[in-house]
Amino acid sequence: MFENYIYDFLVILPGIITAISFHEFAHAAVANAMGDPTARNSGRMSINPMSHIDPIGFLMLMIARFGWAKPVPVNENNFRNRKLGNFLVSIAGISMNILIAIVTFIFLHYTEDIFTSEAYYNVMYSVVGINISFAAFNLLPVPPLDGSKLLLSVIPAKYRYAVYKYENYGTLVLILLIITGTLGVVLNPIVNIIITFINSVINIIL
Repeated sequence: MFENYIYDFLVILPGIITAISFHEFAHAAVANAMGDPTARNSGRMSINPMSHIDPIGFLMLMIARFGWAKPVPVNENNFRNRKLGNFLVSIAGISMNILIAIVTFIFLHYTEDIFTSEAYYNVMYSVVGINISFAAFNLLPVPPLDGSKLLLSVIPAKYRYAVYKYENYGTLVLILLIITGTLGVVLNPIVNIIITFINSVINIIL
């Protein structure tokens, strides 16, 4: 049983590392491109996973395949265009996860006849699956996830207080969703939409 646990851990670890590292790097890079160097100056414009791992979020990723990283520090006052900057930074991480899933699947398509081991196949599909799950999870409009920041970037200013009001309860809500098993029900429609989009892109490319 212990050997199976180690094997499962090694299979999902590359997916977790890529999902976290590139997601947060994308936030930092886009924020920097939009005029805010805060994340870059904090050492967060990096693909080093140790710069981004949140202990609780990482544990949730290991247990439930859904989790989060440390939020990238952003000073929206530095953006050349505040509203556009907020939107692009919020969507950057999710877009990066979807891109990684697409690239990984295409790479697997062209290498599955070269690397025929079951472990390779499992690791590659784990990278695809975890990045899709990470993207879907972060689309939820619950603080501190990107979905809440996306919501704030598009709704009128007079409604933003309602989102800010419950910001401190976001992590508790997410943990309760995971513990009660209702998170999957909430995320399934989002995951299906992302998978449909990825399949469409892959069919065009291949």
